[in-house]
Amino acid sequence: MKYYVDTSIWLNLFKKEGDRARGVPYWQLAKEFLERVLFSKDDALVYSGIVLRELQIKLGEPTYQEKKRWFEEEPKFLKVEVVNEDKIAARKLESHYDFEISFYDLLHTVLAKRLGLALVTRDEQLLKIAKENGVQAAKPEEL
Repeated sequence: MKYYVDTSIWLNLFKKEGDRARGVPYWQLAKEFLERVLFSKDDALVYSGIVLRELQIKLGEPTYQEKKRWFEEEPKFLKVEVVNEDKIAARKLESHYDFEISFYDLLHTVLAKRLGLALVTRDEQLLKIAKENGVQAAKPEEL
């Protein structure tokens, strides 16, 4: 299986997000999921330039550059490209949902659908919309 991992999951991991008092922290759930995929024989993690750009904004340059190298060097990480048709499809969805969700989240959905990837996110709205549009989508702990 190939998993398209949304930026929210990477941020959970990199920023060690979550509150242990509320149960297993988000970062630990993300780490366990990513390790399962990295150590599996057939699975892979998929990302796009959108994920990289969002990480660059949220992490800042020094940390981002370190993480970007990891993405580029890890053989289980596969980069996919956004094509013009993806942008057109995401714009159509954006107007269908009355602009209540970000264009970039819709691009994640469109990419996952076009490439037959499972979308992994913690964003409830994105999960709902992805499922409504025929994308297998789940939180890391559900997989």
